[in-house]
Amino acid sequence: MKRRGEQIAALPIRCDEKGKISVLMVTSRETKRWVLPKGWIMDNKKPWAAAEIEALEEAGAEGFIADEELGIYHYDKVLDDKKTLRCRVRVYPMMVKKLKRNWKERDERKRHWFTPKAAAKRVHEPELSELLLKLDKKPHKEPSVKMVLKAS
Repeated sequence: MKRRGEQIAALPIRCDEKGKISVLMVTSRETKRWVLPKGWIMDNKKPWAAAEIEALEEAGAEGFIADEELGIYHYDKVLDDKKTLRCRVRVYPMMVKKLKRNWKERDERKRHWFTPKAAAKRVHEPELSELLLKLDKKPHKEPSVKMVLKAS
């Protein structure tokens, strides 16, 4: 049986006065592709709490994160030994309240707000693209998104 990696990701969002959602993306360190802030599951941390830490470290984003996932996507992570590991990533929406000027990985990444549709075009993972497009069409229908919108 092949090994599979388990990761978590934050989906940092904001809402304008008209209810339109924007998504905060960051560049990956190696390939500079647009991705969500993500990482490995952390010992003694709930998955959504770990995703919240990744959002702070990789994007400098602080806010309210849902404890219910929006969905999952898969991708092949290239490891240090050049082998690939199939990873399953659980995505947790997060309403951004503040973007820090100084954050841990600010010298290694860029961050940018996109419409969900524009973000979907920039990612390489088809399942992640579908998740982002759901946000473009009916974000208020997703229970985990409703949760963070209510909390804000």
